[in-house]
Amino acid sequence: MNSMVQVKHSEAVGAAPGIGVKPKVIARDVNVYYGEKHALKSVDLDVPERSVTALIGPSGCGKSTFLRCINRMNDTIPIARVTGKIEIDERDIYDPTLDVVQLRARVGMVFQKPNPFPKSIYENVAYGPKIHGFARSKAELDEIVTTSLQKAGLFEEVKDRLNESGTSLSGGQQQRLCIARAIAVSPEVILMDEPCSALDPIATAKIEELMDELRANFTIIIVTHSMQQAARVSQRTAFFHLGILVEEGATETMFTTPRDRRTQDYITGRFG
Repeated sequence: MNSMVQVKHSEAVGAAPGIGVKPKVIARDVNVYYGEKHALKSVDLDVPERSVTALIGPSGCGKSTFLRCINRMNDTIPIARVTGKIEIDERDIYDPTLDVVQLRARVGMVFQKPNPFPKSIYENVAYGPKIHGFARSKAELDEIVTTSLQKAGLFEEVKDRLNESGTSLSGGQQQRLCIARAIAVSPEVILMDEPCSALDPIATAKIEELMDELRANFTIIIVTHSMQQAARVSQRTAFFHLGILVEEGATETMFTTPRDRRTQDYITGRFG
């Protein structure tokens, strides 16, 4: 199995977070129903802060459903019902008194297909800080936009065309613009739902490199169909199958000595 997926040396078991690292997100007995369909079944998962946690598994296994629970995007689906508890920094995010708008500022989201607003590159990044009142002046807003684009590894490529439309950029640049837009409101958690699936290998490599840099300041949870990608970018991996969290652990361990036969079968390509 070692030959199937290479895991970076820095992600060896001893180097992986999780042991002694404070959980940022704690999920307990999380169930999701879409009408009669029981899509996610009794999921318990701790996500360590300032690290990348990859959610892997076949299509329709509950990965994206779980991801959408963490910023309450399932609330937007009329037939969806979520039970159980999810905490961020020990605060129940399904507490009825919680402001969902503020939650979504704390929990950024990057989607499968780049979705820049039909506005300028500058306005794409400035939008969130403006509506949340983060900048007291144009100079402060300029600083946020510049810093966010720098963190997303995009500033040097677009600094002379900030007034051009965000949709004029290449696919990979658009996705980095969406990441800049997400981090402009200083979230603590960034959710990424297959952020590279629509990108070419070069753009994918840039996004992966970016994730490695961003985890110094953010907690990142990524859904990916690519086990090679999970091995490259994550320190923890969770394997979902048929709505069940089968197992999770240090990425190195999950890809070399998984405890569950279903995990081994999926990683070695026997199903999926």
